[in-house]
Amino acid sequence: MSYAIIGFGRIGQALAHAFVRKNIPVSVANRQSPEVLTPQARAIGPTVIATSLQDAVQADTVILAVPFEQHGEVAKILPTWQGKTVIDAMNSLAPLEEMDGLLSSPYAAKAFTGANYVKGFNHLIAATLATDAIVEGGHRVVFLSSDNNDAIAPVAALARELGFAPVNLGKLSEGGALVHARGRVWGPLIFQDVFKKEQ
Repeated sequence: MSYAIIGFGRIGQALAHAFVRKNIPVSVANRQSPEVLTPQARAIGPTVIATSLQDAVQADTVILAVPFEQHGEVAKILPTWQGKTVIDAMNSLAPLEEMDGLLSSPYAAKAFTGANYVKGFNHLIAATLATDAIVEGGHRVVFLSSDNNDAIAPVAALARELGFAPVNLGKLSEGGALVHARGRVWGPLIFQDVFKKEQ
């Protein structure tokens, strides 16, 4: 399984730290050239590989950590996202009327034709996401939601591999709404740092 993080701002870098802690290779890309990103990637760890956007989207699992308004540019890189898992770690402050009345993830998912689209890793601030997910015998929770039940399992497996405790909230418009931004109103689970104790 190959992984890529598209977007290398605070959230993208925080996720890269999580991959490094578990020695899992991950590609990182944004609008800049790989040469520009390489020093920053190397500073995080040897398993973080700076690459081009065109190469990053070839990964089996792509994590979207770009500003929400840039997701369409990423989607257009491939004619179809069939067979790929896309993890939406974005948040949006756009009014719902600008997104056909939809929450941000159902709206963005329409651009990624054929993808297994999962909301996840978006509810924690970057500084928290960058720290070790295992604390005092517990695992930091990440909330996942998708309109495709089969899409959740591999993302939950990745979350566990990274040291997190995945919690499935169900469909994007139902349980997933708890971790969505609605215009300038945050879902009630946004920024909540929750832990699950080991059994």
